[in-house]
Amino acid sequence: MKTTLRRRRLDFVVNLPSSLPEAAFVAQPVKRDAHREKKMSTFLQTFLDPKKNFLARMHMKAVSTRLRRYGLRYDDLHDQYENLDIKEALNRLPREVVDARNQRLKRAMDLSMKHEYLPEDLQAVQTPFRGYLQEMLALVERERKEREALGALPLYQRTFP
Repeated sequence: MKTTLRRRRLDFVVNLPSSLPEAAFVAQPVKRDAHREKKMSTFLQTFLDPKKNFLARMHMKAVSTRLRRYGLRYDDLHDQYENLDIKEALNRLPREVVDARNQRLKRAMDLSMKHEYLPEDLQAVQTPFRGYLQEMLALVERERKEREALGALPLYQRTFP
């Protein structure tokens, strides 16, 4: 008799010989169906893609509207104090890009404190999903993972005073 148990992300085939009691069984890991995982991944990508899903498109439009009101970009929302990879990526970016980011953040905080939004003509020229940080962040994360895989010391560590 064969039974399949599913717990968390592990699949096991349990072989229960008829001569043994049900408490004595041997569990063997089973290879996951790669096609099924690829299909699920494709489904999630389709579900989250604003071009193909109406709800994702509406969410992206709402986020875009909120960012335009304050003159921010989506990459401005990353906090350099929360994640050290982001801090390292910001250090590697050109000075002009970081200065522009800081100006956008200061302007957004000022507008928020005044309970105001950018004028409509300035909101129209904002580009909230134009990225500047993602490529550098991916590079920094890839380097960190490579260093961890090789067993080297990290380039940066969080220290508490």
